[in-house]
Amino acid sequence: MRYWICMDDTDMPGTKGTGWLVQEICRELEAFGLGKSSAVSRHQLFVHKDIPFTSHNSAMCFEIELGDQDRLTPVMDHLVYCLETRSQLGSDPGLCVTGPLKKEAQMQLSAFGARAKQAVCTKDDAYCLAQNLGIHLSEHGGTGDGIIGALAGIGLRMTGNDGRYRGWYHLGNPGDIVTVADLCTHPFIDTVVQADGSELPPSEKVMIGSEKTKTVRIGFHQVVTATANETAEQTGIPLRTITKQEAKNY
Repeated sequence: MRYWICMDDTDMPGTKGTGWLVQEICRELEAFGLGKSSAVSRHQLFVHKDIPFTSHNSAMCFEIELGDQDRLTPVMDHLVYCLETRSQLGSDPGLCVTGPLKKEAQMQLSAFGARAKQAVCTKDDAYCLAQNLGIHLSEHGGTGDGIIGALAGIGLRMTGNDGRYRGWYHLGNPGDIVTVADLCTHPFIDTVVQADGSELPPSEKVMIGSEKTKTVRIGFHQVVTATANETAEQTGIPLRTITKQEAKNY
């Protein structure tokens, strides 16, 4: 059975981020034989003076296939243990976990995620929705404000069209010309798309941009995004991989 897990606000300035902790937890759950984890996605939330956050105000989400329902309890125990023993002093960690939801419930959760990208949400908002939908939501230190991002992060991941995946990938040197098929030989790349989400054919050539590549979540896939290449007249290649700054749009 598949579960969605999201954590938020486990770090403090100058410390390893929540993404690092979530990645470690994924490795441990697999090492314990409790389930197979997906890639971790980072979901950007509203940046506002009334919202305390460490650096970017983003939540980290992943999915896990348990295979056996009995594994959920030890998974939950490990998640709580990690949040309560590895979160930084002064942080406000929150945890959200849910199994598959009916379409209407998923739409409500995704709507909350969309609102959390544009407005200030409260803990009461989050707890009320989680209770109505039967979703696990819990705080594990500090003010517990991380529950807001944790709930929103799952809603955003469930849309299939929000977030960028943790980690940077060296897919070639800047200026290298590769085909979409070449890029898709990497196991962490499902496809290559343009900014509007349209998929590029395997034979399409793309220039490697000036930085390491960040994959993003589009159409429920982990993809490389390509955008207009400023050197197209000289190179004959109309598209290049996006930059770090451009990846922040996802």
